[in-house]
Amino acid sequence: MGWISDFLLLNDPTLRVVVPGVLLLCGMSAAVGCFTFLRKKSLIGDAVSHSVLPGICIAFILNGEKNIFYFLLGAMISGLASVLIIDYLTKSRFARNDTAIALMLSVFFGLGIVLLTYIQHQGNASQAGLDSFLFGKAASLNKDDLMIFGISSLLIFLLIAFLLRGFSLVSFDDSFAMSIGFPVVWLKSLLSVLTVWSIATGIQAVGVVLMAALLIAPALAARMWTNSIIKMLLLAGIFGMLSGYSGAFVSYALPQMPTGPWIVVMASVIAFGSLLLAPRKGLFSQIIERNNNEKKILQENILKIFYHIDEKSGETQKAVLQEDLLNQRSFSNRNMRKGLRILERKNYLSNHLGAWSLTSSGRVEAKRIVRLHRLWELYLQEYLHLDPDHVHDDAEAMEHVITPEIEAQLDVLLGNPTIDPHQTQIPSKDE
Repeated sequence: MGWISDFLLLNDPTLRVVVPGVLLLCGMSAAVGCFTFLRKKSLIGDAVSHSVLPGICIAFILNGEKNIFYFLLGAMISGLASVLIIDYLTKSRFARNDTAIALMLSVFFGLGIVLLTYIQHQGNASQAGLDSFLFGKAASLNKDDLMIFGISSLLIFLLIAFLLRGFSLVSFDDSFAMSIGFPVVWLKSLLSVLTVWSIATGIQAVGVVLMAALLIAPALAARMWTNSIIKMLLLAGIFGMLSGYSGAFVSYALPQMPTGPWIVVMASVIAFGSLLLAPRKGLFSQIIERNNNEKKILQENILKIFYHIDEKSGETQKAVLQEDLLNQRSFSNRNMRKGLRILERKNYLSNHLGAWSLTSSGRVEAKRIVRLHRLWELYLQEYLHLDPDHVHDDAEAMEHVITPEIEAQLDVLLGNPTIDPHQTQIPSKDE
């Protein structure tokens, strides 16, 4: 197990470059990706990552050797050109945004493949390894790459820190940002430059095919956990660096495994894990919330049945058999049994020899639900001018989500009413 300590302690000289390099790259890309994600420009990242390839190839053709600085310059020019063309095609209405993105991705990437093939047939020995830009080769990072990642990360983090408010406003509502005097065009242009720059610097490590995932996956994961832009940036950075570190670990543990693709795999695992497990927004949380809402609606509808039966009979605790309850409303036997048992555990219903009746606390709760229903029916009639025979279904949906604050406002707005649109008495709140 000595190889684990070698990795953790960075005993291998290659690891001292690769691990810090991927941490800087992943953190930088994740931070920029947050704004790309929030601006709903995720596909732009995919288009740009494919569009930088011809710029890299042209830089090699003109220079005749592999030079990271020329590669970056070529990638920047090519990537920005694709962004400008996409914007022009979209604004000029020559093509929809998705069509323009797909077109530029295909055209630029196809041109890059053609140029790459041309270079490979020129017999230039310096072109060896140039095809690694397609899928990346993080293990080949050197000190020059590490220096570029470090400088790029520092500049991007400083720009985000100083221009966070402007970037946030542009990402959420550029019309509002313009109305209060922010230079929206300049901020959007700067975000585009940062996006292209982060992609251009990461191409060698991850490759044009996978770089878009590294840009978006950590941002998506972070968005699932928070609504705060600052927390989102921090979480995205953490998720990005965690995916970079774990990807590098897998690649070191299994030498046949490429680092770049494994970084993207780990970023995807974090993103899918967040989609499933994040509180409130995660799939499991939504399933639990939906089930709780269904149980709540079921219980409240059953309580309403008891209140209506008591109301018609004039008795306050009339005992009712389950079969009679089913005749009042179309519930399945299973749901009715489940609802009755839950209400019994909550002490809202009592069961005596198979006959069910409201307890005192159950009657209070049932009266509250009926009151909300009839108040909302009256509001729909008086303010939305719906006929009395058209208000029931809408009130049925709203009664379960009306808060005490809304109830108080309805009461005041309607003038403390006592009769609903069907000329039925609205229960008093203090009754």
